[in-house]
Amino acid sequence: MLITHDTRCALDTVVDLVNTAPEDDAAADGLPDVPALADFVRGHKMSDVGVLSEFDLSAVRRVRARFAAIFAAPDARSAAMMINELVAAAGTTPRLTDHDGYDWHVHYFAPGASVADHLAADCGMALAFFVVAGEQERLRRCEAPDCRRAFVDLSRNRSRRYCDSRTCGNRLHVAAYRARRKEAAG
Repeated sequence: MLITHDTRCALDTVVDLVNTAPEDDAAADGLPDVPALADFVRGHKMSDVGVLSEFDLSAVRRVRARFAAIFAAPDARSAAMMINELVAAAGTTPRLTDHDGYDWHVHYFAPGASVADHLAADCGMALAFFVVAGEQERLRRCEAPDCRRAFVDLSRNRSRRYCDSRTCGNRLHVAAYRARRKEAAG
């Protein structure tokens, strides 16, 4: 599957956004306030975002929950329905742009759109491309028992199981190795 630079940026953004959600009631929200949202916007180099407010924070949290539901969708039809609703509500307006030294690419959000609509349109379209390509199953959650972080499996054979092989994957492999050694010694 060919993934353009702007689609990859949108995928990274949606994964990072979904992963700001607290895992449970005891966990902290990764977007606790407007300054954190501003940091998120800056960190993802989102263009055409004006002054942020509490309203924007609340709207982005609602969009985040909708994206999380897409990652949990049981099948392509369910994911497509959710993506269609999300993108339509954002008032998608595709347009070509070459801002900030980037080559030509497509923005799907309308000029002057809120940050929530910006995320819904651009990230929603990036996820739509996966459904269209028959690759919805690449939108995953980490299989480590104590981690449910979202990620997009871009491996050739769709075999990635953990959000980060150096942390979750390695930790589980080490635990399995120690268990085998303990069983062999015992």
